[in-house]
Amino acid sequence: MIHSMTAFARVEIKEDWGNAIWEIRSVNQRFLENYFRLPEQFRGIEPVLRERFRKALARGKVECGLRFNPNPSAKGKLSLNKELASQLLEHAGWINEQTLNSQVNPVEIMRWPGVMEAEETDMDAIQVDLLKGFDRALEDFIAARAREGENMKVLIEQRLDGIVTQAETVKARMPEIVQWQRDRILEKFEEAKLELDSQRVEQELVLLAQKMDVDEETDRLFSHVKETRSILKKGGAQGRRLDFMMQEFNREANTLGSKSINTDITNAAVELKVLIEQMREQIQNIE
Repeated sequence: MIHSMTAFARVEIKEDWGNAIWEIRSVNQRFLENYFRLPEQFRGIEPVLRERFRKALARGKVECGLRFNPNPSAKGKLSLNKELASQLLEHAGWINEQTLNSQVNPVEIMRWPGVMEAEETDMDAIQVDLLKGFDRALEDFIAARAREGENMKVLIEQRLDGIVTQAETVKARMPEIVQWQRDRILEKFEEAKLELDSQRVEQELVLLAQKMDVDEETDRLFSHVKETRSILKKGGAQGRRLDFMMQEFNREANTLGSKSINTDITNAAVELKVLIEQMREQIQNIE
């Protein structure tokens, strides 16, 4: 399957610890480039994400972002170090006796380091949930690239059909055009009342016909169409190969145009270049 380099995917995760949103988007790029926007506490998973992109993608400029919203009510419960608090109260009682029974505020006891402790959030468990969400986003992202790639494939195949039509038209018209050019030259000779060696004239006309012959160019166009369709059918990361085929198409269209002595052939060469350029624009976004 052919994949586009342009796509977008978004996945939201909802758990007891809060919610998070993954967003992945990409545009065409000669090589694979990854850019990450992650909260500071999750920077450690960037190498993992980069490796998963490397295994799944071949080309494209990919931007990956994570928005993390913790649930305030899901923070760790407070626990009381009763033994430490008891010791503090005992010592506070002695201090009270020495300071004329001044009362110690219990809140001050609770503020003492180590008396009140909050359970730490299990960041490892959150990272596991986030990576599962990333895998879903990556799967959706690849599916979006495949859908867009399929649309591009249809457009390219339509242009290939157009190239075949133009090449067949040129091939069918060439005998008529060669004969027209032959008659035109002989007519000019007659108008000029030139006495020429018929054998020499025939040789020159044969050479002219050879120069005008476009069978080689049209055959190559048919061959390039066949090869391009084979590449599209094969699928995978074929963008560079398809781009090379566009260069080959252009070469034949240019040669065909240079041999043209008839407006029909000229128009066909122009139409070929238009079709090739339309394909090239699509292929620039193919992985």
